[in-house]
Amino acid sequence: MADYPEDLRYLDSHEYVRLDGEIATIGITSFAVRELGDIVFVELPSVGTQVSKGDACGTIESVKAVAELYAPISATVIECNTTLEDSPEIICDDPYGEGWLIKVKVDNLSDLDDTLSVEQYQALVEGF
Repeated sequence: MADYPEDLRYLDSHEYVRLDGEIATIGITSFAVRELGDIVFVELPSVGTQVSKGDACGTIESVKAVAELYAPISATVIECNTTLEDSPEIICDDPYGEGWLIKVKVDNLSDLDDTLSVEQYQALVEGF
């Protein structure tokens, strides 16, 4: 399970959430990175933006496709990974570390009730 850290929650749309108190870090999974290929551009919401669970809140563009980034939880954006503006390939190199996308202040922790555990996500993407 090295591909999918156990301390995260996952969505079937291939975002992950790392929760630290009321602050959540959101990014895309290594599976999404493999599906997209070389990432060339990201568009993220502005700091202060209110995002609603399930709504598109940004885009990730690769040489193959443009993918929507969906908010896994309702929250307020408190930080964007601005390093990705000049170096979007960091997402491919380190999706769970330096390649995070946004940090948010969570409105309602129960939004995470619908997310997948590492085992459930791995079963979804690997067909176990």
